Amino acid sequence: MKKIKALLATIICICIIAGLTGCAANDDYMNDVKGNLSGNSYTIYTYDNYGQKVMTTTGDKINIAGNKTKSKGYDSEGNETTSYDVSSVITILIDGKEIESCGDTCIFEQKGLKPEVDFTQEDIISHSTGKISENTYIAGIVNYYKNYFGKSRVVVIKSQLGQPIAAYSGDEVFWKIPDDLPKMTKLMIDGKALYIHRANFQIIDKELLQ
Repeated sequence: MKKIKALLATIICICIIAGLTGCAANDDYMNDVKGNLSGNSYTIYTYDNYGQKVMTTTGDKINIAGNKTKSKGYDSEGNETTSYDVSSVITILIDGKEIESCGDTCIFEQKGLKPEVDFTQEDIISHSTGKISENTYIAGIVNYYKNYFGKSRVVVIKSQLGQPIAAYSGDEVFWKIPDDLPKMTKLMIDGKALYIHRANFQIIDKELLQ
């Protein structure tokens, strides 16, 4: 019982600190603000389904936006309604010019990020130590809040057919799925943004790789 109380106290402290300190989620928010106002500096790598690089694009001021499509329907009373959905097309604004992209596997790497060139992990074998913190319910809560701080993790990216493309690692890794960007995941890795568009990937705690 004492262990449970101590763990719950730890979870509460995590929640309080997350609201008071500059965590990875705050870095993500500031990155979004800068991108929308003036654009961030990215290198964009485009791959085919087999993981072969087909194009590299660089720019000083880059932002990414989804495109909404209008559709009409009818409510239960027969009145016509209009709704807006995010299409599969993304607009990439590069130093004042545009690229419209749909279906390609793209990695948006913010300036300062570098992939791991020697990542060769094949298998992960883990064993429980019996600690109460490894209880799946409790661990789920703790890890949920740890994500907002940023966890020590490795991001392994593969093509749509499963071919390895790149791996990135960081001490503070945070991820989210943007509401306004279709089929895209955004990560913050030690304060730098990485967008993954239409690719398979795994985000692995570093402790599982040791």
